[in-house]
Amino acid sequence: MTTTTEPAAEPTVALDTPAPGVTRLTLNRPGSLNALNVDLVADLTAALDTVECDETCRVVVLTGAGRGFCAGLDLKGYGDDDLIAEQGELRRTLRRQVEIADISRRLHHLRQPVIAAVNGPAAGGGLAFALASDVRIAARSAFFVAAFLQAGYSACDLGTSWLLPRIVGTGRAHELLLTARKVDADEALRLGLVTDVVDDAHLLDTALRTAALITRHPPLSVELTKQGMWAAVENPGFDAAVEYENRQQVVTAFTEDQKEATRAFVERRQPRYRNR
Repeated sequence: MTTTTEPAAEPTVALDTPAPGVTRLTLNRPGSLNALNVDLVADLTAALDTVECDETCRVVVLTGAGRGFCAGLDLKGYGDDDLIAEQGELRRTLRRQVEIADISRRLHHLRQPVIAAVNGPAAGGGLAFALASDVRIAARSAFFVAAFLQAGYSACDLGTSWLLPRIVGTGRAHELLLTARKVDADEALRLGLVTDVVDDAHLLDTALRTAALITRHPPLSVELTKQGMWAAVENPGFDAAVEYENRQQVVTAFTEDQKEATRAFVERRQPRYRNR
């Protein structure tokens, strides 16, 4: 008697290491412009778990397969009808919302800096994930849109109402959220939404060059810099931010990597960090 088994479904998030210390997370539903469904959300959550525990990972590059970064919620079907039947529509919809929003929170709080390499559309949830990243680099084909209103939802979703005003300013953020209009790559650069715009063929190389600049510095110092920057943005006052900075400086001063960084700088050589 012979039995056949169904081939394993291809992961909706691919994880690889394109350069030392760099983990690339590729949203992998290219046929739907990497729209969010139950599988992609679960796979991306699991990938972030993996990255968070990986001491060799210094920088994360988030991008999309095919022609898009992420087109937001898959309006053709999220794929959790069985859970709706089991939990009820209201309860399951709330849990779905929390699961997706948690990805924005995870990207924002991840100890490693996150570079969003935005190819094609970043709409709705895709925009939110780009905003939750620390650095955004756009291909010329990229565009950004707070598409929540277009689907009849509030435009305040997945952290967008907090992140967007801090990146482009309150007035422009209001305009973008209320109109739900598209912002192409060149306008995104003018607004400060992205740091660079490059030809599509050079997007990954540019992201990796930025990652390489980050990995030149001591691991803990980089982690604390990410934390400190966001803490300062969230802090209500200048003095509180300075006090936080003071403690970060003292902590890093007592690491072996800080001393190695100074020696390497003086000796004009590449540092050899031990993450200690």
